[in-house]
Amino acid sequence: MDESKNSTLEKALKGGKLDYTQTDFEIIDRIVEENSKIITKINQTYHSKNERRQLFSHLFGYQIPSTTDIKAPFNADLGCHTFVKDNVFINKDCFFIDLGGIWIDSNVKLGPRVNLITANHDENPSKRQNLITHAIHIKNNAWLGANVTVLPGVTIGENSIVGASSVVTKNVEPNSIVVGSPAKKIRQINFEK
Repeated sequence: MDESKNSTLEKALKGGKLDYTQTDFEIIDRIVEENSKIITKINQTYHSKNERRQLFSHLFGYQIPSTTDIKAPFNADLGCHTFVKDNVFINKDCFFIDLGGIWIDSNVKLGPRVNLITANHDENPSKRQNLITHAIHIKNNAWLGANVTVLPGVTIGENSIVGASSVVTKNVEPNSIVVGSPAKKIRQINFEK
């Protein structure tokens, strides 16, 4: 089972079209069910910052840095494909579809209700059960405002700002500000202020 589990998860992180077998879907469903127990525990009871950090470490499968703070409530489909570095702040009500992998670099700030989506379905109706995964990368010092949605395969460049309620469908250049749906660049970051 562990070898099958690892193979299924590796396919998802590799990205692209996943012609999952019934066994693959069963493995993913089992992981989702197990991690739902942790997410429920995170969300239903008050926990100190350190207690939350330990619960999130259990969910993600590694010790998250002591300088990182993730607020509850939080939700994820898989949980174990989210990778956060130091000094990250994730506000309340964020939702991560992390099957394809979410990498969050140092000093990133996510506003409330940010959605990070790394999986999609095949557009062909006869193959719609197939999944397509692409990782999301949020680079150092990026800031995503409240209710931002980032779609599969997007990289948010270093120091960039994504305005509230934006839908990010394409990569965001470093040191830029984007807003809207779909998000468009409005200007460069002003380092003189």
